[in-house]
Amino acid sequence: METRQQGLLDPEPVTEVDEEMVSDVDLNNTMTDEEREGILSELTKLEEEISTLRQVLASKEKHHSELKAKLGITPLSEFKQNFNKSWYDMQTSTAYKKTSETLSTAGQKTSAAFTTLGTAISRKFGDMRNSPSFKSFEEKVECTVSNIKQTKVGSQGGGGSFEEVLSSAAHASAQETPSNNMPESSDHERTC
Repeated sequence: METRQQGLLDPEPVTEVDEEMVSDVDLNNTMTDEEREGILSELTKLEEEISTLRQVLASKEKHHSELKAKLGITPLSEFKQNFNKSWYDMQTSTAYKKTSETLSTAGQKTSAAFTTLGTAISRKFGDMRNSPSFKSFEEKVECTVSNIKQTKVGSQGGGGSFEEVLSSAAHASAQETPSNNMPESSDHERTC
């Protein structure tokens, strides 16, 4: 017989199986009555052991709950304890610490930004108040209030109530024209 090295593509020779070997294999897998009885006996023992273990487990669980009741441990307290432990574990985790630090930094930056914004707004209002336009407006308002007070004092002999002064100011401003036709009655009115 010639020995030849086979490659990957070369077909492998088919070998014939001995007929005697095929007849030795029991395809029905039949067992004897003794083997069957042994297996049934083992199965029965396992079922009994499982039943016994379930009874023991039930007894242990009952004893466990009785001990907890004596200690005052309720399901709610267990839940709280588990929650607290989980919360502590989460707080000590690296991810939580990094997130907390990031949020803290963001909060500080936001606070600084609002402080800067508030300072800028205050500065702008201060600049606006010191502007010539605002000063002129402020002087006109002061003059109008002074004129109204003088008009009330001159016509009624008394100052009148605040509401009367306001209604008279509204009435007077409604009658005025933009050309500033105010009657000249005193030196103070002329300077306004």
